[in-house]
Amino acid sequence: MNTERLTNMRNIGIIAHIDAGKTTTSERVLYYTGVVHRSGDVDEGNTVTDFMPQERERGITIQSAAVTTSWAGCQINLIDTPGHIDFTAEVQRSLRVLDGGVVVFDGVSGVEPQSETVWHQADIYGVPRICFVNKMDRTGANLDDTVAMIVERLGAHPVVLQMPLGRESGFHGVIDLVQMHAITFDGHEDSPPVVGPIPHELRAEAEARRDKMLEALADVDDAIAISYLDQDPISVAEIQSALRKATCNGDAVPVLCGSALRNTGIQPLLDAVIAYLPSPLEVRPMQAHTLVDDEKVDCPPDPSDPVAALIFKISTDPYVGKLAFVRVYSGSLRRGASALDASTGKTERVGRLVRMHADRREDVNEILAGDIGAVLGLKMARTGQTLSTDERPLLLEEISFPAPVIEIAVAPKSQTDQDKMGLALQRLCEEDPTLHVHTNEATGDTVLAGMGELHLDVVVDRLHREFNVEATVGAPHVAYCETITRPSLVEGRLVKQSGGHGQFAVVQVEFTPLEAGAGFVFENAITKGAVPKEYIPSVERGIRDALAQGPISKHPVVDIKARLVDGKYHEVDSSEQAFYTAGSLALKAGVQQGAPVIMEPVMKLTVVAPQDYTGNVIGELSQRAATISGIEPRSTGVQSITADVPLAKMFGYATSLRSNTQGRGTFTMEFSHYQRVPEETRKELVTAAA
Repeated sequence: MNTERLTNMRNIGIIAHIDAGKTTTSERVLYYTGVVHRSGDVDEGNTVTDFMPQERERGITIQSAAVTTSWAGCQINLIDTPGHIDFTAEVQRSLRVLDGGVVVFDGVSGVEPQSETVWHQADIYGVPRICFVNKMDRTGANLDDTVAMIVERLGAHPVVLQMPLGRESGFHGVIDLVQMHAITFDGHEDSPPVVGPIPHELRAEAEARRDKMLEALADVDDAIAISYLDQDPISVAEIQSALRKATCNGDAVPVLCGSALRNTGIQPLLDAVIAYLPSPLEVRPMQAHTLVDDEKVDCPPDPSDPVAALIFKISTDPYVGKLAFVRVYSGSLRRGASALDASTGKTERVGRLVRMHADRREDVNEILAGDIGAVLGLKMARTGQTLSTDERPLLLEEISFPAPVIEIAVAPKSQTDQDKMGLALQRLCEEDPTLHVHTNEATGDTVLAGMGELHLDVVVDRLHREFNVEATVGAPHVAYCETITRPSLVEGRLVKQSGGHGQFAVVQVEFTPLEAGAGFVFENAITKGAVPKEYIPSVERGIRDALAQGPISKHPVVDIKARLVDGKYHEVDSSEQAFYTAGSLALKAGVQQGAPVIMEPVMKLTVVAPQDYTGNVIGELSQRAATISGIEPRSTGVQSITADVPLAKMFGYATSLRSNTQGRGTFTMEFSHYQRVPEETRKELVTAAA
């Protein structure tokens, strides 16, 4: 194993709440590492990582973008992720394959709702992080307040490595508390940072802050604790070593500050990425399941091992077709080699391999263990797919995504558009696992389901721009679902034996409700061959397909367990199709006998508005059936209001909030949970489905 190559590699993501300055930070990183010769600007629409037309027009990140660069002799694979909650799946699948993250906070707003969401997602995947408090040049920016919010809201253990030089518009550099020197910047991107002594008037504060830094580090490192308590001198190397270990273990998060827009603090941030975030050798090896005996095996980053790689993102290129982004965990992915999809047993030839520079590509012959790249030409590629070999067929843990909560109907304007729309939607669904497409049998409409109004707006825009599909779009509506509230034992029976080859299948299935978010579970409890084993997958498939349309309101059935306990078959008249149908009939009967309820999505809403408008905001939320869960001050004269509110009540809220706050209020909304719909709504939905 080439340990030097892996030691000098960092796979990192830049994650944050919308408008925290994440893309601007990424652009400055690319400029100072030499990828671009002029740093892009979000407002001017010329950024490298936000290269989609919609991203540049709206000034937001929609798709995660992968860029390879280098700093201080280390290769950095950088992924810039979206901040808007509608595109949280992009963050999720990026975190799945990253070894470290840079979390960007707005120095004025501090920890915002989406900051909490991405932070907890990083916790789930065990991704070590460093924090960059951005926009320190803005009025109201405060490093200490943001650090306090990191402790209070995220439950993290921050170790602050810098203190700002100057406040707000006077911010012009940082004091490095590890090496105890000042680093000043003049705001011009071409001017190098100037390292010098700490100003005399700030020396006492810097000493106090350094002592606080060592105290925080002593809480997570025994060697530092002993030296700190004994008042022994602690060297820079000891601090950096202890901090790296604590960061990689998830025990601490280093905190730095700066202003990406004013080119201040980016080089020290890059130094911190190299110094404190782990290489592929320092993270726990990814585990996979063997296909033969379902054993867990480690996939260490050794290029000489059989290949194990995960496709974490699919992108459609109008010129070269499907582009599959991969993280190679072990072995090496070589151009021209065969790659096995263990879940289907099918093999494909690896075509072009490329290293990504946002929207520019560099051809390579192989992607080695620990690295991130992309494959062109894999026809059957899908998000979450494992690429392995015939000699060691493996399945890496798939990425699970949240269910969509909002729907729109789209109808093509002409027959030509009809033909193109089917292919376009297929490609968009391959790219985006949170986009679901189905047909409303009652109306014949094609229905798109997604994570929010902005999400679906972008999809429709892409249909028009990228695929030249003209379509009319219906008003958005809520993605309701059905579930059961008590167990039921039912029989699915298909018996047609009136001469000739008949159909015979009888299954007895026990349905039980599961906790919210559990999805669907199938269990085979057949004994003594009551149903031949070759028919059991057909029963499961019949039940799964029937889940798409529940019997009471034609909405999907969720959070249910099906246990196949008994059945009957006929030597001649039984078939896979017959048992498929029997499974489907059993699901419909099981739901109807299981005291079914219709559920609606409830959103966690956070509104940030001036204190003067708090009464207006709360009054309207009450009219929208919201449950207020908290009101707290954010910064001078600004309050944050959190509430749970049914999604069905939130259409058009952006316009009314602007009206109620004279354009000064903002809000974020993310899925929280499902709850039973009111009786009046239930009657409406059942009547509409009849």
